[in-house]
Amino acid sequence: MNMDFIRKLPIPKEIKEQYPINDELSAVKAERDKEIKKIFSGESNKFLLIIGPCSADSEDSVLDYISRLRGVQEKVKDKIVIVPRIYTGKPRTTGDGYKGMLHQPNPNEKPDLIKGIIAIRELHMRALRETGFSCADEMLYPENHRYLNDLLSYVAVGARSVEDQQHRLTASGLDIPVGMKNPTSGDISVMMNSITAAQHAHAFIYRGWEVKSQGNPYTHAILRGYVDERGNSFPNYHYEDLLRLSETYAEKDLKNKAVIIDTNHANSGKKYLEQIRIAKEILHSCRHNADIKKIVKGLMIESYIEDGCQKIGDGIYGKSITDPCLGWEKSERLIYDLAEQL
Repeated sequence: MNMDFIRKLPIPKEIKEQYPINDELSAVKAERDKEIKKIFSGESNKFLLIIGPCSADSEDSVLDYISRLRGVQEKVKDKIVIVPRIYTGKPRTTGDGYKGMLHQPNPNEKPDLIKGIIAIRELHMRALRETGFSCADEMLYPENHRYLNDLLSYVAVGARSVEDQQHRLTASGLDIPVGMKNPTSGDISVMMNSITAAQHAHAFIYRGWEVKSQGNPYTHAILRGYVDERGNSFPNYHYEDLLRLSETYAEKDLKNKAVIIDTNHANSGKKYLEQIRIAKEILHSCRHNADIKKIVKGLMIESYIEDGCQKIGDGIYGKSITDPCLGWEKSERLIYDLAEQL
């Protein structure tokens, strides 16, 4: 094989034994899981807001950001449930560039996977312990999920992974909501097939084990826009797009029919300030049509302390080193505006 085997990594059980969470924190996460699931099942009318940096790049600034969200959550808790994004793996279209804290716990240093595994677990643990937030992460590598499964309350499967069989089967064995993004091509039938697969039970191989999943009834759609063959971005958050998804769901024998709208990526054309307008337009569509309101459970927003993005090495505290994000002041104002409109 054309690869070097550097070292064997600890299995998730070993990492969890070295970096355990106590019963109190487990109970906090369990209550959070229940509250979030009730949004997808329709038992709760609260709105889900999955918000945070494009990618977690610094423990200090990410925790600073999440601590700020804690204060906002208390003010909007009657209407909105906030799930911070701590995305520790970053998919790369060409494979080049910063791949996230899992690979590089320090973006200015070389990749170190064992340090990365420990760093992402400690970050999620600190978020839960210091703020009471169990967070969201992207399931970039299905076999890695168990390093964090006792800490996460939401998982997203990205546009480049949604067709992958192992992602679908692993999602079917999770007991938290999993969002399936539409592929970069925009073909929602691919996304719907992925949701169907993940809601069903399966027998498969996982981490060297023969396993049987029970199916995940909280698997749902994420609309993130799409890109045509010429690389042009097109949105799929408009009224007509949401109505089409509602009609598509109506034809399917699925549980807990739901969608989260990603306000950035191709939906905004990566023009991060557009997220404010997009979020408000989606709420307008919900007010206009009961069928749309029934399936739209929340938004996914890319937000950090400072507006925009920077290059690795620029050293601006709380500014994204991947996709541009909405800064804190605008994000805080947006959350309050959304709460007023709900």
